[in-house]
Amino acid sequence: MIANGKPVQGLDIPIVKLVPRTERKVNERYKKRIEASLRAVGLLEPFIVFPLGDSYEILDGNLRYRILLEMGVETVPCLIGSEREAFTGNRMVNQLSASQEMRMLRKSLEELDEKTIADALGIANVRARLNISLMKKLEPSVAKAFEASKLNLQCCKELAHVKPERQAEIVKLMDSCRDYSVTFVRGLVLKTPSAKRAKANGAKTPWTRTDGPKSDLLKKLREAEQQQDFYTGLYRLYTTNLLKLVIYVRGLIANPRVKQYLGQHHPQQLEVFEQIINSTER
Repeated sequence: MIANGKPVQGLDIPIVKLVPRTERKVNERYKKRIEASLRAVGLLEPFIVFPLGDSYEILDGNLRYRILLEMGVETVPCLIGSEREAFTGNRMVNQLSASQEMRMLRKSLEELDEKTIADALGIANVRARLNISLMKKLEPSVAKAFEASKLNLQCCKELAHVKPERQAEIVKLMDSCRDYSVTFVRGLVLKTPSAKRAKANGAKTPWTRTDGPKSDLLKKLREAEQQQDFYTGLYRLYTTNLLKLVIYVRGLIANPRVKQYLGQHHPQQLEVFEQIINSTER
């Protein structure tokens, strides 16, 4: 997520790790109104926090923090501020992520009817915002990655075009490349063999797109694969050279005359060589 030209990270944080930045008195009537809203529809805006060691200082949301703490809430959605400055949440962001919104709506539906929630939030169709049909199409590990905000909603929509086992394969490739962009997902979906594609049921699919977008996606995918191959090859070369070095050093140390000479004239280097051998034999 980007806000004010800076990247913003979203996390669900235990409320006990939050620390208010300031303490101020508020009108009791205003506090009760906020509390009533929180009990009715849940937390609409995430907290804005800044990491301080093992805790997080609240930059925006002190009143909501006090109310939720009294309500016994254990975990709250937060956005990590890049700077330790006081500001309102609306300056930074005014929407929850799709996964956070879904959790909030599901929790609200346990106590309220859809119309009450829809009227309070200005949502025409609460069920549609829960993406129930989409979640049913996702492989369990993929759905879990979405709920953890590892994958965004658009990525999941793209993955729904392929079968569950292929979805898991794609997410593993994303993990290995550390690329969770929609463009990368589209490219991997586009390369999916027909046997692993999900049934279209009359809907448009990535394979019915024009040749232009297809070509661009495949080009970016080839570049990502080449980059992965390069770093894999580099790591193998490094491992091979390191093994050769260890064998060479072990041979030196095994020679009594060489070891004696190093001990007399280069004791520090001998110590380094012995550390290399010891570290590889643990």
